[in-house]
Amino acid sequence: MADKPKMAVCWLGGCGGCDEALVDINEDILVLAAAFDVILWPVALDYKYHHVESLEDGEIALTLINGSVRNSEHEEVGRLLRKKSKLVVAFGACACFGGTPGMANLRGKEDIFQWVYRDAPTVVNPNRNIPEPITIAHGNQLTLPEFYEQVYPLGHVIDVDYYLPGCPPPPDRIRSMGRRVMSGDLPPKGATLAPTRALCDRCERNQTKPDRLVIEDVKRIHEVEADPGKCFLAQGVVCMGPATRAGCGESCININIPCRGCFGPVGGVDDMGAKYLSAFASLIKGKTEEERKKAVDGLEDPVGYFYRFTTASSLLRKKRDTSTKA
Repeated sequence: MADKPKMAVCWLGGCGGCDEALVDINEDILVLAAAFDVILWPVALDYKYHHVESLEDGEIALTLINGSVRNSEHEEVGRLLRKKSKLVVAFGACACFGGTPGMANLRGKEDIFQWVYRDAPTVVNPNRNIPEPITIAHGNQLTLPEFYEQVYPLGHVIDVDYYLPGCPPPPDRIRSMGRRVMSGDLPPKGATLAPTRALCDRCERNQTKPDRLVIEDVKRIHEVEADPGKCFLAQGVVCMGPATRAGCGESCININIPCRGCFGPVGGVDDMGAKYLSAFASLIKGKTEEERKKAVDGLEDPVGYFYRFTTASSLLRKKRDTSTKA
C-alpha cells in the first residue's frame, strides 16, 4: 500500500451525486483502487481530516474535490487538500462553476436565513433563532462553520489544476481522466478535461435544424410531446446545447430532455448565460413588438435557464460584488 500514489476524494457544498458518479464507473473502480491508495473519501471510508493534516505537503498525488464553497469549513478543507496535493481536480459542475447552489447568489445571506429559519411554512422556530458561528449556552461554546455571503466555485478559493464538469461527471469522462493521470498524459494546467466544441456540434438532432432557425413561441419541455428526432430549439423548447461544452455523452438528449448546460461554457466564453441569451434573442420572431414580447414572456425564469450551473462564476457575480462594495 505504501508504494502506491495517494488519492483523496472530498465533498464540499453539493448533493453527493459526484461521489455516486465515482461508483458508477463500476468494475473500473477496482483499477482505481489498484493504482491509488485512497487516503480520504468521507462518503465511503472512515478516514479523518487529521489523517490528511499529518501528511507531508504535496504527498497526495491526486485529489478530486466536488461541490462549491459555501462556508468556512469548505474553504478550510479545500485549502488543506490543496496544500497536501500535487494535482487538484475540480470534479463536477458545482466545483467547476458553482453549480445549482450558485443560484443562491441571487439572494443575500440574510434573505436566505430569513426564509429557511423563520418564514418557510414548515419551520417551527418560536425564538426565531438563526445559526451563528459561535453560540454560548449554559457555559458551553458551540461553534459552526461560518455561512458565507455567496457561493464560490472551487477555483475562486484555491488553485485548481484541472476541471472535470458535469452534473455529475459521466463515467467515460472519469475513466478518461483516470487514465490520463496514471499515464501522465495531461494537458496544460487549468484545462477542462472535455472536448472544446459545443454539444450542439455532436447532437444528431442538429441535422434537423432549419437553415433559418426562429422561435415564435417558447415552450417548456413538460408542456409538449417533443419529437425525439427533431432539434429542440426548432420545436420552441430551450436547449443549452449551442452554448454548452460537449463530452457528457448526450445522456439527457438521448432520453428526449433538452440540454441544461451542466458541462459549462465552451472554451473562451467567460459568461455562458450572457452568450446564450444573446444568441437566443436573435431567434425570437414576431411581426410586431407585442408578438415578440409574447414570445419572450413565455420564457419563465430566464436566469434559471441560462445560468442554472454558472451563476457563481458569471458576470452576475461580479455585478453583485460591485453592488455590495458600493
